[in-house]
Amino acid sequence: MSAARPQRSATRTLAWLYSPPPQRALLGALFALEEEIGASLKSGLDHEVAHARLAWWREECARCARGQPSHPLTRSLLECFTGRDPAPLAGIGGLIDTAAWDLAAATFETRRELDAYCARWADAMIVPLAAFGAPQLERAAARSLGAALREAQLLAELARDARAGRLRLPLDELAAAAVESAALARPPWSAGLAALLRARHGELRGRLAGAVAALTPEGQPPLPGLMVWVALAHRSSRRAERRLPRVRPGSDDSALLDGYRAWRAARLAGEGRFKP
Repeated sequence: MSAARPQRSATRTLAWLYSPPPQRALLGALFALEEEIGASLKSGLDHEVAHARLAWWREECARCARGQPSHPLTRSLLECFTGRDPAPLAGIGGLIDTAAWDLAAATFETRRELDAYCARWADAMIVPLAAFGAPQLERAAARSLGAALREAQLLAELARDARAGRLRLPLDELAAAAVESAALARPPWSAGLAALLRARHGELRGRLAGAVAALTPEGQPPLPGLMVWVALAHRSSRRAERRLPRVRPGSDDSALLDGYRAWRAARLAGEGRFKP
């Protein structure tokens, strides 16, 4: 099948670019499926229509997991696993779970709930990719890595999501820091919220580094695109922390250097020596 270049964020595009061709096709299909399901969250879409779309996609993801997809996107996804065990696709329904959570603008009461949300996304997006490229990799390791990547994305879009009514920090952590949830939508942030976010960024980068360290050296070379994704998410987190309490990027070198960082991460992963 064709592995057309996805029109996504720069990080995802570079992850796709540095993936081996068969993984490009899989990543392209996963990105497209995530985007199509995410269309149910578009502003202005009737709530009942959105729920109906998600209900249909939940059934379609289940059909795909059974090897009986009917939509071109899920057929393309299953086609990627021709000659392989399609069992890793059993988790793609996680895209529906997270979209339904977002549609309801549900809040995370605790870190445990946020971790579960990120893990469901990882089951859908990262576990199939890792199983495709490195079948010897344990599912738990791929899930942990994917959950950290998802939280990195949530932190990067914190203010925008808050303005849409989606709070990406647990309420108990906000309360402990004496931060009102409404403050998330109004950067520059207070000293208390900035301190909370600095701690989260530091812990997140530690999780990314730990997930990579848990891979055997043989687990990196088959997944250069995923290692590029980790490298850029790690760097993005560091930049975001440096800009606190503000959100918008200043005049830094990110656009110029991310391509080089991606190339370097892919090269080191090919040698089993990548560290974020």
